[in-house]
Amino acid sequence: QAQLVESGGGLVQAGGSLRLSCAASGIIASISTMNWYRHAPGKERELVASIGSGGTTNYLDSVKGRFTIWRSTAKNTVYLQMNSLKPEDKSVYYCNAARRTWRGAVEYDYWGQGTQVTVSS
Repeated sequence: QAQLVESGGGLVQAGGSLRLSCAASGIIASISTMNWYRHAPGKERELVASIGSGGTTNYLDSVKGRFTIWRSTAKNTVYLQMNSLKPEDKSVYYCNAARRTWRGAVEYDYWGQGTQVTVSS
């Protein structure tokens, strides 16, 4: 059974930094599309950053230039470095691993338990 375990959330002042980690087991992160989502109360879930199996990255416009996603093949872990944090970045951040077959069907779609990020002003 695949498992994603997030860590690294916490409380930080505005302008500060946090690094989230998502350790994967049961799947190979490097052949998956690894995503970081966030979901705050009363708001829609947002796709914050993603990294494809080929290494292509994409970011939510509001975090471009501040957040960086990358992965360690050796550790089977994906990271999200968050710099210049703003109060509006406060949310629960979730790691997601997804992979589709060549026909486009969902091969798997796993989620972590979430980690809270709080940014004080």
